[in-house]
Amino acid sequence: MLARHALKIVVFAACMLALAYAGRAELQSVELGGDIVILGEYYRNVEPPGTGLRWPANALSGRPIGTGIGAGNGIFSGYGFDDHGHGYSLISQWTRLHADAEFTDEVRAFIELDSVDVWGEDFRSNWITGGDGRGVSADDVEIYQAYVEARELFGYPLALRIGRQELSFGGEWLVGPNTDGPGPAWGLSFDAVRLNFTSDVWSVDAWWGKLAENSPAEEDGDTDFYGVYGSCEAVENVTFDVYWMWLRDARAIKDTQLSYVGEWVEDLFGVDDYDATSIHTVGLRAAGEFGAVDFEAELAYQWGEAGQAGGLFTPVLYGDDSAEYDAWAANLCIGYAFDAPWEPRLFAGYGYFQGEDGREIGVAKWLGALYNPFYSAGSSVSFNRLFSNWSYSGILDGSEMSNAHLFSVGVEVAPSEKLELAMCAGYYLADEVFEAPLHVDLGKVFGNYRLRLPLFSDLGFLTSDNDDELGWEIDVSATYYYSDDVYFCVGWDHLFVGDGLEDGNFVTSNGLEFIGGSHGDDADCLHFETGVSF
Repeated sequence: MLARHALKIVVFAACMLALAYAGRAELQSVELGGDIVILGEYYRNVEPPGTGLRWPANALSGRPIGTGIGAGNGIFSGYGFDDHGHGYSLISQWTRLHADAEFTDEVRAFIELDSVDVWGEDFRSNWITGGDGRGVSADDVEIYQAYVEARELFGYPLALRIGRQELSFGGEWLVGPNTDGPGPAWGLSFDAVRLNFTSDVWSVDAWWGKLAENSPAEEDGDTDFYGVYGSCEAVENVTFDVYWMWLRDARAIKDTQLSYVGEWVEDLFGVDDYDATSIHTVGLRAAGEFGAVDFEAELAYQWGEAGQAGGLFTPVLYGDDSAEYDAWAANLCIGYAFDAPWEPRLFAGYGYFQGEDGREIGVAKWLGALYNPFYSAGSSVSFNRLFSNWSYSGILDGSEMSNAHLFSVGVEVAPSEKLELAMCAGYYLADEVFEAPLHVDLGKVFGNYRLRLPLFSDLGFLTSDNDDELGWEIDVSATYYYSDDVYFCVGWDHLFVGDGLEDGNFVTSNGLEFIGGSHGDDADCLHFETGVSF
């Protein structure tokens, strides 16, 4: 606690010095610009309404599920993989405007406004009655970035940036601005302080970001994000990175209200005893080129208290206040560019995010769940991908897929200077599979719901492993650069649904949410994107 407050004091002092240093600066120039990105998407056989009812409550008997879905609710999935359902489509638009001001004494100020909208959400008139609805349109323009930056501080190669800003490190595998697909590029910025030191061959970034502020409701209830990221370029065309990141979420978690009776009651029964969530992530990365070969390799390990995740696993009344992060992750990519017409490049990749699925229970825990009112089962905590800008699947992965092995191979070609074509094939496996209660599958009943009933009522310890094969996916795309500032892109993603998706596994939302279809029909995504920068 003292070390954390000391770090904040040091950061605050540095900010005051930088602001005092910047106070002498005078405005030299202002640059105005912006971006407009429009994305249209159509999904088939992915999320029909009402899909996904799984084993009802009496089949689970104390099995912790996660994501707030307890034994009283069964398991649900938002994915259908059913050709009898409805597809869905939407067009989204991300609009940004910025002003970039340069001052004397190496001082810069940057302000960027943005608005993310889905077409049709803000229409201001009722066409049936002709009524004017100007007052109902939401004021959704946000300050996306607004910071002051001082460079060459005190004559050293130091830069200090204070304010709302994007954070991007390395290949953006764990921290990036969320500007890549699939789906709308919503963008991600942090209220943060970032200090950078750069020399000829190496650089170091240190930062502190405020993700949530809960004062004065809680004395220590904020969410903060700290980190140090170092890069070395001593080897020509190769970058080596090493980093430490720390996400601390101290918001209080209360399974019960026994604290209103007295803390001694909580201590007596051992409930509501959650430590602050504290995720430490350390990693190594190397990326570069050797002639026609390009590569990227990254390895990360994550540990720490997982109270916010453990509190989701509530089989009866109490979650897991001893939940911990203890997981590895890896990312490997290699490509080869041929010196030939169309400049073909072959590539292959592998992503691994260690998962945990401890939702199964033995006879002893099953009896405890039935007869012990203070029963608390274990949680299932997989690798948390933090603020990743990577997507391994155009249909399944919104940069938060975990508890999985993700393989890919592909080819890129450029028939002309303005046209790029790409095709990629992916193969996905669950790391730890869900142990489903022994059941009889009644198929689709009650509309699109698929119902599975237990063979032995309330015997939640009788299970069988679901399949680990999530499926195959083929992605193809074509990008045309009309000019240096305007592009058009069309693409198609086709998912061959595997038994591991039809049966169901916990692989989305960092391994906390369930994917299980009401059927096993293949899924598609058609998308079109255009953008302009000015």
